[in-house]
Order: sequence, then C-alpha cells, then structure tokens
Amino acid sequence: MQQREEKQLEASVDSLISLVAQVKNALQNFIYKLENEYERLTWPSVLDNFGLLSGQLNTINKMLKNEKTPSFRSQVIIPLLLSQKPDDDLAVLTEQRVPVFSHEIVPDYLRTKPDPEVEEQEKQLSTEAARIGPDAAQKQIQALNKMCSTLLEKLNNPRDDRDAESAASRLNKPSFNLGDTNALVAAVAFGKGLSKCRPPGPMAPGHPGQGSMMSGGPTLQQVTIGGGSGQQAGKMPSSIKTNIKSASGSIHPYNR
Repeated sequence: MQQREEKQLEASVDSLISLVAQVKNALQNFIYKLENEYERLTWPSVLDNFGLLSGQLNTINKMLKNEKTPSFRSQVIIPLLLSQKPDDDLAVLTEQRVPVFSHEIVPDYLRTKPDPEVEEQEKQLSTEAARIGPDAAQKQIQALNKMCSTLLEKLNNPRDDRDAESAASRLNKPSFNLGDTNALVAAVAFGKGLSKCRPPGPMAPGHPGQGSMMSGGPTLQQVTIGGGSGQQAGKMPSSIKTNIKSASGSIHPYNR
C-alpha cells in the first residue's frame, strides 16, 4: 500500500513538473516576442499567447484537484544535507539558479509561510478588516459592485460611448473667441486700441492738404491744380479751384 502511494506521488510530481515546464516555455516565448518582435506583434497574437497560458494553468489546476492526485500539502520536505560547496547536479537541475544548497537559501526555497514583512502586512489588513462593522462593510461592497458594473458597461460598449462623447464635444466646442471678435470689431469701427501717432516719414506727393487734415488745421483750404509745363501743345491750360473741408479732430474715428 505504501509503495503504491509512493509511486502515485512520484507520477504526480513528474506530471506536475512537465506541466510547469510547458508554462515556463510558453512564458519565455511570449517574453521573447514582446522584447524582440514587438514591431510585428499583433493584438490577436497577444491574445493567443494569453489563451495558451490560461489553458495551461487550468490544466495544472485540474490535475491538482483530481481525486487520483495525492495531496501535496500533506507532504513534508526535509533537507537532509546542507553544503557550502557548489553542486553541479543541482545547478543543472535548477538551470544555474541554485548552484549551492546552503543554509542561506534553504529558508527561502523551502518556506511554507510568506515572508515576515508580507505576513506582518497581512496581519495589519486582517486587523483593519475586523474593525469595520457589518453595515459599513455592506456599503463598501455595494459601492464597489456599482463601480465594477459601471466599468463593465463602459468596457462592453466602448465604441458607442466614444463616438457619442466625440460628437457632443464637437457640438459644444465653440469655433470662435467672443472676446477677440468684440476687440476686432471695436478696433475696425471705432479705432479702439489703435495708436494715434502718425508714422514718421516724408509726406506723399499730390496730397498737400493731408498734413492740415491730420493735424487739425483750418477747416477750409483752397487747393489749386494747374497745368504743368509739360502739357502738350494745343491744349488749353486749366485751372481748377477746389474747396476741401477737413474733418475735425473730434469727429475723426481714429482720434477717439
């Protein structure tokens, strides 16, 4: 009976080692693709890798829950020999991760409880959870369920929500600035914000009355336009007298 249980345990351990090796190979291949083939990697390929890993983990869980599989929790591992010298067989078996089976690494590799820091944090969380009353805990559970439901709805209909939000943003977003528009209209119509100084430089020829108009000179000026010396022969010289009434400085729109 005892030999039969030992053989069954050995077969279960060998099967578990084989399944774990498959998971490890799948992880290595996936990590290699992420690091070296990320430019050609497509989302369906990523989903296929995740699906493969999920299926392998489910296979391990089914094997552990099988009735024919012995309970590994009831098995105790006791180190029979500790040595400070390198062990080649152990290095090959662990792929060079554990070259020496010494008293320094045995507590880490054969630990059956979490690390002391993790265990202390777990105790603190358990203490805080015990302080919360049933009513407060129920309210927190309801709030968490509501948040999860809202998140699931957004994940289930991401395209519809995104299209609706983009359409609403396009409708509500103004295409002009009201302040800039008012400032531009005031500048064009009333000269608001424009400089009152006349730019320096010589006066343009042919406009003798411009200086008096801009400087607020006399309100009535007589301008005589006569025929020049370069007029063609046979034409009557003309003399035109024009009265130009200059605008007052108080009416000019750009002097306000």
